[in-house]
Amino acid sequence: MQVILLSDVKGLGKANDVVNVSDGYARNFLFKKKLAKETSASNLNEVKLQTGAKAEHERRALLAAQELKAELDGKTFEVHAKGGEGGKLYGAVTAADIAEAMKGAGYEIDKKQVVLSGPIKTVGTFGVRIKLHPKVSSEIDVAVSAE
Repeated sequence: MQVILLSDVKGLGKANDVVNVSDGYARNFLFKKKLAKETSASNLNEVKLQTGAKAEHERRALLAAQELKAELDGKTFEVHAKGGEGGKLYGAVTAADIAEAMKGAGYEIDKKQVVLSGPIKTVGTFGVRIKLHPKVSSEIDVAVSAE
């Protein structure tokens, strides 16, 4: 029996895949747990539409990320932190601090998108990577100054 998977099933396939399974497995397990539905013309058409919409959504997200990358590349954002003598900071500049500085400049960036190679514990300018999309990331500069 051919079924369309509604979600990922280990050892069988991923969501929206059309797979062949035994009748008993389909009726007694997949259908009861709502992991699959029968293959019919309307169901296949529905899956095709969902796949097309998902691909279009991904394409638009990638385009938006590329536009934001072009806008962000090479920009410098200032972060102020409490510091002592010799340019050392009392704490460290975190991803949340950098995201907050970017929000202040009008960019909606989450702290999870900021990738730090290590903790920033001194005053200076540091290169930071911002992951905008799984395929797109931008390099910005963060100027850290002591208060």
